[in-house]
Order: sequence, then structure tokens, then C-alpha cells
Amino acid sequence: MGDPHPDHAQLQADRIYLGWQYAQLYPDPGPPPKRPPREEIPEEPLDDEWLRRQRFQEDLFNRPVRLLRTSAAMIAALILLLGVTGVLMWPLVLLGLAAAGGVALICSYAIYKGRRTVDARIEERRERLQRERERRKRELLAAEEEHAAKYREWAERKRRYEEQVTWYAVTVPDDIDRIDVAGGTLAGWSALITLVGATRLHSGGDLTVLDLSEGAIATDLIELARRGGDKPLVWVLPADLPRLDLGARLGPEAFADVLAHVVSVSEETGRDIGFDNAILERVLQVLGEDATISQVTAALRALAQVGDPRDDMRRGLLTAAQLERIGTLFGRGVADRVVIERAWAMESQLRKLEPLGSEAVPLPPARLRVISMDRQAGVFGNRVLGTYVATALTHLLRRSPANRRPWDHTIIVAGADKLRGDVLDRLMDACETSRTGLVFTYRTLTPTVRERLGRGHAAVAFMRLGNAEDARVASEHIGTGHRLELARLTERLSASAGGMAGRYTSTVGPQQASAGERSEGDLREDITRSTEWGRRATEVAHGAPHLSREFLVEPHQLQQLPTTSVIVTHATAEGRRVRLADANPAILTFPKSTLRDIDEVLRALPDGGEEEASPAGADAPPPNLGPPPPRLDWRKRP
Repeated sequence: MGDPHPDHAQLQADRIYLGWQYAQLYPDPGPPPKRPPREEIPEEPLDDEWLRRQRFQEDLFNRPVRLLRTSAAMIAALILLLGVTGVLMWPLVLLGLAAAGGVALICSYAIYKGRRTVDARIEERRERLQRERERRKRELLAAEEEHAAKYREWAERKRRYEEQVTWYAVTVPDDIDRIDVAGGTLAGWSALITLVGATRLHSGGDLTVLDLSEGAIATDLIELARRGGDKPLVWVLPADLPRLDLGARLGPEAFADVLAHVVSVSEETGRDIGFDNAILERVLQVLGEDATISQVTAALRALAQVGDPRDDMRRGLLTAAQLERIGTLFGRGVADRVVIERAWAMESQLRKLEPLGSEAVPLPPARLRVISMDRQAGVFGNRVLGTYVATALTHLLRRSPANRRPWDHTIIVAGADKLRGDVLDRLMDACETSRTGLVFTYRTLTPTVRERLGRGHAAVAFMRLGNAEDARVASEHIGTGHRLELARLTERLSASAGGMAGRYTSTVGPQQASAGERSEGDLREDITRSTEWGRRATEVAHGAPHLSREFLVEPHQLQQLPTTSVIVTHATAEGRRVRLADANPAILTFPKSTLRDIDEVLRALPDGGEEEASPAGADAPPPNLGPPPPRLDWRKRP
């Protein structure tokens, strides 16, 4: 079977790891074969009664012959006496003696022959008993040899069962454009994002996390990156808005588009934002290059005739020339009233973004960037901020060169169901064009989410769905009738997860967090020592037996999935593939886990799986991928 402890740090850059599938290729062989009873086979003597009967029968059969021989001897003696006494002539005597002797000789031979026959029968009986004893000895020896062979076979099957790999990586190829994660809890998202993010970073890629969940689900991922020697950049909005310059230096047209989408957060989904975009484009043309949000809101206040524009002029937000041009941007009459109303509405929402980039300073490049929303900032305010970040990222991606390899840069949007559908669509298109990996997580399956779930070349991952209607939609998407195997260990680990999400600590403020202890690049050790998942798994999984249960894909089962369970489904050349995985990143540290897909292992087994190939042999180092692509620079104008 090979080394049961594969090198866990060898990842394949052309795969996206979503968890581990529990499977036993070798079933439990059960108890050892029962040993045959040991018995001594003594040498069995002949039966005395049978010998007595044989001798009695011999004596009975030979008695007349012995009597005849005795009579012949007596006759011979009488004839000899008559010859000595002269009664008979010697010729007659000799003739009589010859006749009597012949009879006696014949009788003696008959008696001898009978005795030989009995002796032969006794010897044959003795030989038959010996042959029976030898046969029983051979049968006992054969039974012991058969038991020994069966025991060796059982021991080999037991060794394979105990040493077999039971956790196989569940991956999707990097030609998948997007991964949609439907359902799940904060703890489940934390596990999945930690796994996806850690494997992408360890493969040499860059990662951007937009956390709209307000649950700080990337804290473990940040700790892993720090242990690897990186200095992740973490923005906690709105407090870090002054130090966030994402999109602050976009061109006027792109900046107007971003702000128009931000304004549309509170509007109905079907409303055309083109009118707002036209107003903002004209305002930005007046303000010129490098206009800030504060200048835009000042211009909108002037356009909406709200407040005294001289206050904004004293603060340096507007000049007299700009104020004069803003007053003549639009004509008078009915249209003027529409412009005033829209300018007033836009100013009231964009005001939340005024601190954006006001205190931006050059930051060192980072492979991990996390932009999160503070749960104390309010639901509407966080939707505005999230829409701004997503739209600004979209424009940066559209203007940046495509990655040399898919998923070199990965964007994770946690809580994407809080964004409008058109914002999601534009981000999807930009990531597909730039070959940027994209992961969406949706807490609920709203109509907007259902329209986009799995659309295009995307994989879908279903986690626990508490809502009955969402569970029904998910079961229809997966397809009923699929029987999946769930490890008991997954249920135990999920039960111990509890509330694993904490709070983010900003790293872009005046006091930046240090990089922490640097590791030697062992992802397995980093997970064990740096994440809550690794620490808890070490306690719970120690000595856990091989136990699992099967279930059918049904709505009520999807509502009871363990926290870290994820059903992954995507289209392949052979049809749609459905697998149940555990996204707990700590499984990577288990001695019986492998980075190989179970189908690869099955294909490597000769003769239908008589002998498993070494898991370590297939975990080959990633191919020579060349130098990493240039990182996306938020501060550089496209």
C-alpha cells in the first residue's frame, strides 16, 4: 500500500481544493478466521475382540482339517506297528505310510494356508488403520495450512484497512470560472474560506477577501498567512475608509459608474442607473482628474441646492469656477427638478464614502488582502460600502491584463447575496475575462441568487441550508437519488466548532500588526498551530474509529448537514459530478488524508483494486509555473 503518511504540503496549482471526501476503499475484514481444533492422533491398536474372533474363526474352520491330520497320523502309526509286528508286508506298509503321510501333509498345508490368510487379514486391518491415521494427519495439516493462508490474507486485508487513506481531496479544475457556495453558517464559511485561501496562497497565488458577513470569517486565514511570513492587509470599514484607496484613482467614467452603482443600493433592482451615471460623469468632468468623494458630494449639494456652497469652497472642496460650471450643467424647467432630486438622493448616500482615501499612505505589497465590514456600522451602510468595493474591484479587473494562469488571483466575496444582481454579474464577467478565480458565498437563496447559481462554467457547493424552501431548491439542483457517505468524525468536529468567528484587527492603521512567527512553509504544521480548526481537530479526532453513515439527498437532510459539510457539484465530460466533502482545513493534517482525488486512486489500483498505489507517490510537486504574475495594484491608475 505504500507510505500512509503522504506529504501534505504538496499542492497542485491547477486545482481548487474544497474539502475532503471520506471513503474506505477496503472494508473492515472483521474478526480473524477461526483456528481449527488441535488434536493428537494416537496410533490406534487392533481391537482385541476382533482379533479373538478372527482366531476363533480360524480355529473353527481348521478344526476338521486338524482332526483329519491327527487321524492320518494315527493311521500311519498303526500301519507302521502292523509292519513291525509282521502283520502286513512292508510294501503294503510303505504304501499305507505314504498315503497317510500325504493326507497329513495336505492337512498341514491347509492349516498353514488358513493361518496365513488370517495373518494377512490382520495385517491388512493394521495397514488400513495406519492409512486412516495418516489421512487424518494430512487433513489436519491441510486445515492448519489453509487457516494459516486465510490468516495471512486476513492480516493483509486488516493492514490495508487500518493503514488505508480515508480522506481524499475534493477539487475542481482551475478551468472552472467560479464557485458558488449556497447556504452555510459563519463557522462553515470560515472553514471553507480558510481551506481555499490557504491552498491558493500556498500555491503561489494572491487572494482578496471581501467579507460582507460581518462575522470575521477570515481570521484563521490571516493567521496562516502571517505564520507563512506574509503581512496581510486588513481593512475594517468604515473605520479604515480613510486608509482605503481602492478605486480612488479611477478615471472619471469608471468612477462615475462605481458611484452610480453605490447609489443604486437602496433602489429597486430593475431601475436604470444610466441617468445617475450621466449626472455623475458631468460632475466629474467639472471636478477634473483625481476628484475625491468629498468633492463629488460637495458638487452634488451644489447641484441639488442643499446648504451653502460657500462652506464647501472654504474647505477647498470646490472652486468658484467649478461652482459656476455646475450651475450651468443642466437646463432649466421640468428636467431641472428631476436633476435636483437625483442629486440630493445621491449626495445623501455617497456622504458615507467621504473619508475614502483621505489618509491613504503607501502600503507594502501583500498576497492576502481582506476588506471587512464592521457589524456596528449598520446594515445599509455596510451594503453601500460592500457595493463600492465590489464595483471598484470590477473596474480594476476589467482594466488589468489577464492572469497568465487561471486563479493566480482569487477573489472571495462572503455574503454576496447582500449585493445587487447587476453588481454580481459585472464582477463575474470581469473575473472571467481576466482569468481571476471567484468564490461567492450566499447565506440564503434569494430570487437574485437562484438566477445566478451555477450559471456559466461554475461549480456549486451546498452547505447547511436552514430554510426549508432553500433546501428544496438545493435538492432539486443537486438531484434526488444521490446517496452520499458522511463520516461520523465530520459530525463530531462540526459539533465542537461552536462560534469560531472572532473580530478583525486592522493592519493598515497607525499601529500595524506584525507578521508573526515565520514558518518553513509546512502548511500542515501551520494549520495545526495557527488555526482554531487545527487545535480542535487534534483533540477530537485522536483515536477516532472508521465510522460513517449514508444518506439520500433530500431537503430535510440538507437542513441537518454538519457545519463543515459541503456538497460539491459541477459538470464534467462524463456528466454532472456530485460529491460530499468536509471543508475542515484540519483534515489536511490527518495522517490518513491525501491530496489526491479518489478517482485518481481508483485508476491507480491494478486489477480492480487488489493493491493500492502509494498516496505519497502521486502527490508530486507542482510543475514549474514560472515567475508569479504582476500583482493588482489598487493605487496605480489603469
